[in-house]
Amino acid sequence: MKQQGHILIVDDDQDILVAGKLLLKRKFSQVDICNRPEQLPSLLADNSFDVILLDMNFGPGESSGQQGFHWLSQIQQLAPEVVVIMITAHGGVDIAVEAIKQGATDFIAKPWHNEKVIATVTTALELKHTRAESQQLKVTNQALVQATTTRSDAIIGDSPAMQNVHSLVSRAAPTDANVLILGENGTGKELIARDIHRQSARAEQVFLSVDLGAISESLFESELFGHKKGAFTGAQQDRIGKIKAAEGGTLFLDEIGNLPLHLQAKLLTVLEQRKVTPLGSNQEEAFNIRIVAATNVSKAKLCDEQYFRQDLLFRLNTVEITLPPLRERRKDIIAIAEHFITLYCKKYQKAKLQLSDEAKAAMLDYQWPGNIRALRHAIERAIILCEGDTLSPQDFQLTHDTPSVASYSQADKAPNTVSLPDELNLDAIEKMAIAQALKKHVYNISHTAKELGLTRAALYRRMEKHGL
Repeated sequence: MKQQGHILIVDDDQDILVAGKLLLKRKFSQVDICNRPEQLPSLLADNSFDVILLDMNFGPGESSGQQGFHWLSQIQQLAPEVVVIMITAHGGVDIAVEAIKQGATDFIAKPWHNEKVIATVTTALELKHTRAESQQLKVTNQALVQATTTRSDAIIGDSPAMQNVHSLVSRAAPTDANVLILGENGTGKELIARDIHRQSARAEQVFLSVDLGAISESLFESELFGHKKGAFTGAQQDRIGKIKAAEGGTLFLDEIGNLPLHLQAKLLTVLEQRKVTPLGSNQEEAFNIRIVAATNVSKAKLCDEQYFRQDLLFRLNTVEITLPPLRERRKDIIAIAEHFITLYCKKYQKAKLQLSDEAKAAMLDYQWPGNIRALRHAIERAIILCEGDTLSPQDFQLTHDTPSVASYSQADKAPNTVSLPDELNLDAIEKMAIAQALKKHVYNISHTAKELGLTRAALYRRMEKHGL
């Protein structure tokens, strides 16, 4: 079977062209010839060559190789991805070596050996394919980096509490200091982490987010450090860990507070040494990343040595940023709501809806235990259900779906059973169980998911399904 590849032979000797074409056509899918190098610009414009065999000298009496250097330079300018092999007489080997220094890949001496020519062109074609794959990977990687760093959600708010947050971000971001972001669920910790990355010197590199609350203990090392083929049952190929995958960029460790103590120790060792050893390997690999971590665990609990290693805490919180809950930045509620109204009106192809004064008052009076995430869900549900052109308090159902912070008490945490509704409908039972679990754990998503036997992602899907 012929190898796929488009080959061009450029030589002023017609015998060389004919012999070369007859030889290469046996092995390669397409072979063209050219006896006038001045045709190269038009040929390169009209064709996509993989390999060009280029003579060093054209015309009788020429032996300096300057013509070959000239046309090699032209090819590099017009089609830099093409692999060039020089053709030279035995006496011109030194000149051919100089051509390689200027960008040619290899050379063939005349008179040639057929096996040598086939082997040289085959190698050159493999190099061309490797370059093409490398370029494609580079383009894909750039697209992925752009996708991970593109601002999908704006950070809205100019309340005094948020002004302080923005000030800390603007001062910390340009440095390489590790940052720890504290705040309740739904306050926008990942948005702040992405903003830190965007304002940093690593902004052109990848931003990689890892939800430590969603990684099982048994897979922690494999996910973060990577593994080699055969390191454990099911490891059928090498896998790069998240730490190395974020090389040069920012690694966001979400829900760091949920990491068990014995895994905290392993993470600390890696961060201190700035080297990681994949499972199944004895070779340490240095890395260059910035760490931004986040947790909804209170600072008091983080400072408890029985819960969180203090040496790891010191490593993570060079700069500490605490995000205020929505109830402490009421000045921003309406602006955030307007942003989501615009977003979801466009998504559901509705005319721009307005907030009634009563709806604004109800939103400002609500405690928003789920913070911005709860506000976003409330806006989306209201836009779907609204039948007019104005959003009223009834569209949000704020007093029915989600309890206020004031309703939380120690008594709320006591029940471990779910009272069944009168109608034994599975959806209704599931909604009630999730609502009661959320209430019990004061809307801590990680603890709620653990009690319900769900992953965080699965819990979020069910909350969205039931409008919780």
